[in-house]
Amino acid sequence: MSSRYWALHDNYVPNRWSPSRLASVVLTVGCLVVIGVLISIALTEKSTAKRNSQDLGDHDQVKTEWDTRNGLRDPVSDEQSKFVLAESIPLYMTYNVNATFGTPLYKAWKDLLAMATKSVDVASFYWTLTGDDIRVNSSTDLPGRDIFKLFQDLPSRNVLVRVATSIPTVAGLSTDLQVLREKGVYVKEVNFGLLTKGILHTKLWIVDMKHVYIGSANMDWRSLTQVKELGVVIYNCSQLAEDLHKIFLSYWVLGHHNASIPDPWPSEFDTSINREHPLLVNISGATSRVYITASPPSFCPAGRTKDLDSILSVIEGAEQFIDVSVMEYFPTSRFIHPRRYWPIIEDALKQSAFDRQVPIRLLISCGRDTDPAMLPFLQSLSALHQPSQNLSIEVKLFIVPVGNQSNIPYSRVNHNKYMVTDKEAYIGTSNWSADYFITTAGVSLVVSQDAAHPSSGRQMLQEQLRGVFERDWNSQFSVALSDLGHHPDCSFTEALRKTAL
Repeated sequence: MSSRYWALHDNYVPNRWSPSRLASVVLTVGCLVVIGVLISIALTEKSTAKRNSQDLGDHDQVKTEWDTRNGLRDPVSDEQSKFVLAESIPLYMTYNVNATFGTPLYKAWKDLLAMATKSVDVASFYWTLTGDDIRVNSSTDLPGRDIFKLFQDLPSRNVLVRVATSIPTVAGLSTDLQVLREKGVYVKEVNFGLLTKGILHTKLWIVDMKHVYIGSANMDWRSLTQVKELGVVIYNCSQLAEDLHKIFLSYWVLGHHNASIPDPWPSEFDTSINREHPLLVNISGATSRVYITASPPSFCPAGRTKDLDSILSVIEGAEQFIDVSVMEYFPTSRFIHPRRYWPIIEDALKQSAFDRQVPIRLLISCGRDTDPAMLPFLQSLSALHQPSQNLSIEVKLFIVPVGNQSNIPYSRVNHNKYMVTDKEAYIGTSNWSADYFITTAGVSLVVSQDAAHPSSGRQMLQEQLRGVFERDWNSQFSVALSDLGHHPDCSFTEALRKTAL
């Protein structure tokens, strides 16, 4: 599958051939032919030597080299790797009695910081871990204050802490980064506004180069108590941590004045772990194939799968169902001006529903601050739902009740960014509109697993994520568009009222 980025942004994917470039290509091809001949001779000699050799050690070495060149890897046998879904459920939300949940995000973060002995690297859009940062007095910021204190204490434990964050930022009043610097934390603010005309929207942790967190949660106290979040923690998987660290370093090296994006990136940022050649690991007794993606394209060195390409691949690989939960869904740009129509993900969803009859369910957040311009796009998708024609595209809104928390801005929303199919699980950091894949930095984790042995009692990550989706889809917080009516905690109701007049 060719990359959809080709048609999006000429600044990232040049599609015009100049005479000088053509000459360079001819020269390069000539060099490759010569190199190919030399390699062919060398391989022939090596093959002859191998046939003459009966030494098993030599055979194993040759096999390992071949596997590495071709992206095949043996499962990680010396690490007991584990996936854990981590969730934040906003306070004062009550699900049904039998509802099940992932590990509380607050606990997952505390556990990661407690086990750190060498290093903690974090990339996050902004830092506001106390209510003071947004001039709000609320006891619900206590978990955020606790996490903030744990970060401050890490340097005194001889743990190296590095933080990459964004310029521009929404945290104009926050003093978190200043305090962390005073405590010995290294901080770099990466000017994505100049580099890509976007932001650093990534949310990742790397602990001791072997534990990883990727998810929707910012370094914000509201992410722990006021906003519905979802992410995944991967324990004891050093190969994946090292691969994610290359993305962190791509931000870190550009965190200085007058930085510019390398083209091409130095080879140390390249990766061999990608959609075509995922990392094979043994997760809780199940063979798993995992890889990490990145956006925007200009931050994808050789070998790195682009985030948009992974989303399209997951959609196109589904056979039985596609379930999506994202805060915002726009088949347009949102912050690039003039705004542009951008139907790439929507076309892939529709094609799956029309051509392959794959049922699709979209769970989109609606809160008091949600842009009502999203509503017509959701309505147009929902209007295609025709079960009698084997065409199933369902859309629901997830509405977090505000209650007595109305004094806390930009909260009480479902901030999730994931997709699950019968084949794969996708957990990302980006909303679904053009900007997040063209100018904005983000990452995602894509996982497919073989079924665990029934006696293990363990669920695959896809099964866990599907369970979360089913819980939310069937909850009292999920409302079909046709049943919305007047809802004080969803901005769409006013738009619907005006449409009805």
